[in-house]
Amino acid sequence: MLNRLLRTPLTWAAVVVLAAGAAVGLWWFQPWKAVTDNRVDERLSEVEVAAPPSAGPVPTQGATPAGPTATPAGPTLVSRGEFVTHEHDTSGTARIVRAADGRHRLELVGLATSNGPDLRVWLTDQPVRTGRAGWGVFDDGRWVELGRLKGNRGDQAYDIPQGTDLAGLGSVSIWCKRFSVSFGAAPLAPAG
Repeated sequence: MLNRLLRTPLTWAAVVVLAAGAAVGLWWFQPWKAVTDNRVDERLSEVEVAAPPSAGPVPTQGATPAGPTATPAGPTLVSRGEFVTHEHDTSGTARIVRAADGRHRLELVGLATSNGPDLRVWLTDQPVRTGRAGWGVFDDGRWVELGRLKGNRGDQAYDIPQGTDLAGLGSVSIWCKRFSVSFGAAPLAPAG
């Protein structure tokens, strides 16, 4: 009976459909990523925090008064924030750094999150909310995609395109584009 059943075209069609469905399902969900990590250890900027202008010491007779605080010669910390968990446990620090030449980049310091399909790094204008309420809000407003997440563990940096208006982009999201959900996000507060 089984031999007769396996010889029918309908049975083979069902087997092919099931195999194709399983292959598409595996590609779509990529379940092996839930148990694998991709570690990245890029060199990050050694940043200076721009100090606010101060009165400084009172000049002595014959000395020149102190001028305004000089702009640091190296990279400066513009803003930073700690990641909060959304869809998956996420921790680490996000920071925006301005190079001496004026270019900006986002640096993820000590990132730890789950691996997943189609993960992206976004700067967004949406506020970071904790819990389930924050999972899907980041594609509701303005966002700038900085690229695919290089790794779900470690230190990594992403260039921010020149001309990007950072004024309203107050948060970072590790965004799963395939399922429209945030794995984790960090609010960015001005440094200083």
